[in-house]
Amino acid sequence: MKLLLDTHVLLWWMNDDRALSKDARTLIQSNDNVIYVSAATVWEIRIKQKLGKLRLPASFEEALRSEGFEDLPIRCAHAHRVANLPDIHQDPFDRILLAQALEDQLVFVTHDKALAKYPAEVRLV
Repeated sequence: MKLLLDTHVLLWWMNDDRALSKDARTLIQSNDNVIYVSAATVWEIRIKQKLGKLRLPASFEEALRSEGFEDLPIRCAHAHRVANLPDIHQDPFDRILLAQALEDQLVFVTHDKALAKYPAEVRLV
């Protein structure tokens, strides 16, 4: 399976947070799955860090790289796909992540039940 991690799922994984379900851990650890991290996720994390809403270790970039996850750049096709999404959720980061999942046929892994209302394949964890 090709999985795209929502921002909070990635942060929970990186911090070994108890909020991350056993199901999510199994999905991320499985060698059968390819895990993608969007540039939008890193952008969101860095914005929150700059605003003082999130503390990251100095080694965050290196730690993320060491996970072996696949980078998912934002392409024009992703941005165009956002225009066709229903207005269920207003967070622009969640909307671009869902557009990426749809466009690239990825399973979106999230804890946010509202995002399961989109026409993407969503795995609630």
